[in-house]
Amino acid sequence: MAQKKDQFQKFTNSDVAETFSEYSPFMREKLFRLRELIFETAKEIQGVGKIEEVLKWGQPSYITPESKSGTTIRIDALKGESKEYAIFFHCQTDLIPRFRKLYPKTFHFEGNRSIIFSENTKIPEKELKQCISFALTYHSDKKKKSN
Repeated sequence: MAQKKDQFQKFTNSDVAETFSEYSPFMREKLFRLRELIFETAKEIQGVGKIEEVLKWGQPSYITPESKSGTTIRIDALKGESKEYAIFFHCQTDLIPRFRKLYPKTFHFEGNRSIIFSENTKIPEKELKQCISFALTYHSDKKKKSN
């Protein structure tokens, strides 16, 4: 119990904290793990800078306001599906098509916007962190390619 309380204390955005508090304990635990993976990955990548946690479209969202290196990553429970949740990437990027090529059998994709997990899914963390890193460096990588 103390661990979850500590996690709530780490929120800097009260709207995001409130959103997390509204999830079921099961879903909150799953989404906390996705959240941790985003922050862990960001710390491992030079030049990404501080990650800001905000609410976009009612979903916990992660942006790179200092470096502007990345595109928004969102996480949420799937509506109407009490045991499914997802990590969302901007649908107008080439991120999901890129992830599909890299990990065709590793993840369950939905359209060009998300990777879906179910209650029994063991998250392939190494592969997911690779996907997160591509999103956190999306804009800076595009700039490097155009130079």
